Amino acid sequence: MSKVVFIGAGRMAQAIIAGLTKQSDWLIVVSNNGNVNRLEEMEQKYGVQTTDSWKEEIFDADVIVLAIPPEAHDSVLKELALFIDKQFVITVAAGIGPSDLEKSLPEQTPVAWLMPNTAASKGKSITLCAKGTQMEQVHEDMLEKILSSIGTAEIVSEEQVHTLTPITGSAPAFVYQMANNLVQSAKEAGISEQQARKLVADMIAGAASMLQTEEDPQDLINQVATPGGVTAEGLEVLEQHDFNSMMKQVIKACHDRSNN
Repeated sequence: MSKVVFIGAGRMAQAIIAGLTKQSDWLIVVSNNGNVNRLEEMEQKYGVQTTDSWKEEIFDADVIVLAIPPEAHDSVLKELALFIDKQFVITVAAGIGPSDLEKSLPEQTPVAWLMPNTAASKGKSITLCAKGTQMEQVHEDMLEKILSSIGTAEIVSEEQVHTLTPITGSAPAFVYQMANNLVQSAKEAGISEQQARKLVADMIAGAASMLQTEEDPQDLINQVATPGGVTAEGLEVLEQHDFNSMMKQVIKACHDRSNN
């Protein structure tokens, strides 16, 4: 059984833990900077062990997951460097790549940077992963177990994680924003909130399944939008509001913020 210690117990930590607890070969220990109530909730919800001192759990850990804000990494890494002895260190923080971890931790420390999204809690995340330079096969195996427990993954470069995170990590919120508007419109037809949400969720799931085929997105648009028809009229409104340009600005804003 592999032992994984989470430093931090926020939304992303809980999403990953929800996936990991579906497997039986993980001993999960969680620390969260003295937030006793949250740790008690996690014990009850996920059946994990908790601690108020991660330092006491590090020596026999196989994996350490830094599920803390980017700005907290400097101080935690300085402390962690005093205890680390080739344990596999993973961060799930925006903007903290393998090179940052390797600079702060002892030489030969295996590290990786994961950027999951909140669908990890359902085993449906698409996770970006950038590996450090010191990983061996045992770390590759543990990484594969973690990634497969929360969904699918793409192994990319550190720079590509920076560029792609707004698309895989932030964009679900944009989909939910659209979904919320569609739900409200559906309710105007007189159906219940539950019915409206199901209609919209099933529509998005169906559209996603079409995107997973080899067909080009523009071809899929053309299949829905008959020239001069209802859908074409809606697309015209998107065009009038320069939807494509707006989406580029949205992704750029996310990217710029992650670099600040």
